[in-house]
Amino acid sequence: MPTQHATLTDGFTPIVLDTARGPVEAHHYPVPHARRAALWVGGVGGGFDTPARGLYPRLCRSLRDQGIQSLRVRFRRSTSLPDAVADVLEGIEYLRRHDVTAVALTGHSFGGAVVIQAALSAPDVVRTVVTLASQGFGADGIANLRCPVLLIHGEADEVLAPKCSLLLHRLAPEPKKLVLMPGTGHCLDETAEAVCREVEDWILRQLGAS
Repeated sequence: MPTQHATLTDGFTPIVLDTARGPVEAHHYPVPHARRAALWVGGVGGGFDTPARGLYPRLCRSLRDQGIQSLRVRFRRSTSLPDAVADVLEGIEYLRRHDVTAVALTGHSFGGAVVIQAALSAPDVVRTVVTLASQGFGADGIANLRCPVLLIHGEADEVLAPKCSLLLHRLAPEPKKLVLMPGTGHCLDETAEAVCREVEDWILRQLGAS
């Protein structure tokens, strides 16, 4: 399917993925010849949502410097789980067309369930899943994942209780890791630096060396 490109802006290229379901907006942080990539999605707030004080653009730039490209996907309909999963799968196909063979998926809140379902549909290319303050609804497929999973949740989450990630961690097969952040709410702002370190270290470890 054709993809419309725009000019490189602040380290990323704004793109539109033309799909049968409608256009999907994304920000691509390209790395020439890179076969590894990270894909990032937010929650029901829509737009290019990012938790933890700008975690996504920060890690997109940092991982690019380490030879990993990134794609941030904006949901067409941020309250529809099937539509959101389809958007992520379109993003994965875009990365495949750019010769990517290993992808890390990260989703916040509603996006946690989205990336779990998307990983189940693309097991050949998804190497790891990271959920940040994930909801439990629609995420029980985590029991069937074939890749490592990292779950991060704030202990003071006022929107989705940490028991959501505790349950998902129990369901997930090994290898898996659960990190609970004390005194931290749903957006993970209070421990943004610690979240950044956890996510970056995990993705680098799971995607391997260049």
